[in-house]
Amino acid sequence: MVAFTLIESVRMGGYALATLGMLLVFLEFFQQPSYVSYDPEFENYNVDISPQSVREHTWIGRLGALFAAAGFAVEFLAFFL
Repeated sequence: MVAFTLIESVRMGGYALATLGMLLVFLEFFQQPSYVSYDPEFENYNVDISPQSVREHTWIGRLGALFAAAGFAVEFLAFFL
């Protein structure tokens, strides 16, 4: 009974970690890129791309992907326990 409870706890932990990771990746999609700026005076967007200053992904997306991968790995481990 203790082993079953441990396995279910590991599996639920994996679900929670993967859910948190996917939530962070979801939030990453709604961030405005660093090379896009809004000018309220003219009500338009400006795109200024300089290869040295472009930042496509933030730490939210990177941590989200890491948490999602770790969560799925924990679920995979719980499957074999």
